[in-house]
Amino acid sequence: MVPLIAVFLGILIGAVVMLLSGYNPIAGYSALLRGIFSDSYYIGETIRTMTPLILSGLAVAFAFRTGLFNIGVEGQVIVGWLASVYVGIAFELPKIIHLPMAILVGAIAGALWGFVPGLLKARFQVHEVIVTIMMNYIALYTANYLIRAYLLVPGERTETISPSASLASPFLESMTDYSRLHYGFIVAAIGCLVMWFLLWRTSKGYELRAVGFNQHASRYAGMNVERNIVLSMIISGSFAGVAGAMEGLGTYGYMSILSGFSGIGFDGIAVALLGANTAVGVVFASFLFGGLQIGALNMQSRAGVPTELIDIVIALIIFFVASSYIIRWVMNRIKKEGI
Repeated sequence: MVPLIAVFLGILIGAVVMLLSGYNPIAGYSALLRGIFSDSYYIGETIRTMTPLILSGLAVAFAFRTGLFNIGVEGQVIVGWLASVYVGIAFELPKIIHLPMAILVGAIAGALWGFVPGLLKARFQVHEVIVTIMMNYIALYTANYLIRAYLLVPGERTETISPSASLASPFLESMTDYSRLHYGFIVAAIGCLVMWFLLWRTSKGYELRAVGFNQHASRYAGMNVERNIVLSMIISGSFAGVAGAMEGLGTYGYMSILSGFSGIGFDGIAVALLGANTAVGVVFASFLFGGLQIGALNMQSRAGVPTELIDIVIALIIFFVASSYIIRWVMNRIKKEGI
């Protein structure tokens, strides 16, 4: 109930902000809903936006489930994006080999970027939040340097990947009024299944969750805590790397020099929190965030509501999810009073 109440409160207070700003919240939200559900182009764009959010949300959720806070998903997304694009440019292979290899290399790049903070946490007890924050900046500026030094073409970006490494689908694009929808949503769905199966249907998943609950009890039970911490960050990073590959191989087909963070990794934190760190919850949360981001464009064009107001709504939702203790306290008081 807490995420649902957080969404409701975010939307409600967002309506109040619209009203105080001189906009009609009913017209604004109506335009948003029409944009999400009634226009095939916006439907395709919503699913396309959801795809990397699902995978970055899974990266954060997986780490949370194992007692870690991977705030470095953004950096892992960037290195996964660059690595997958490089493979898409550098090799000429049949699609059945080229595309899986590009996605796999993106996952490996993200995993390696997760390995470093995992190792420092396991061996030297260096807090993963500090290391992963710093590695976000290292990823951003390293990727920009490599593009400028070795991969740059006019337009401040890399070359376009080979068609054999592309997730683009002319069929899906034509079905959704030529949106940028691609086959990456299938990869995201597989990622959800992988996370669920690994955590809840394997002995290794049980170990990872046990270490997250109590490292001392896990060590007493004979589990290798240090190895499981490193493995958790590697798996979390691989999800984030695949999220970056979805952008490089699907949405854009190249990688530009980034003036700042893409936001995919940081949005993944909010998606994981709202989705209660479950695979199914992450899917619904990413649909909400993707729908709000794409529907905001329709709000602006049809109702004249600035897209920044949707950023306020998203921020309010995150605030109320983070303040879940207050919501639970109010719910418990209501139960006790019998209201």
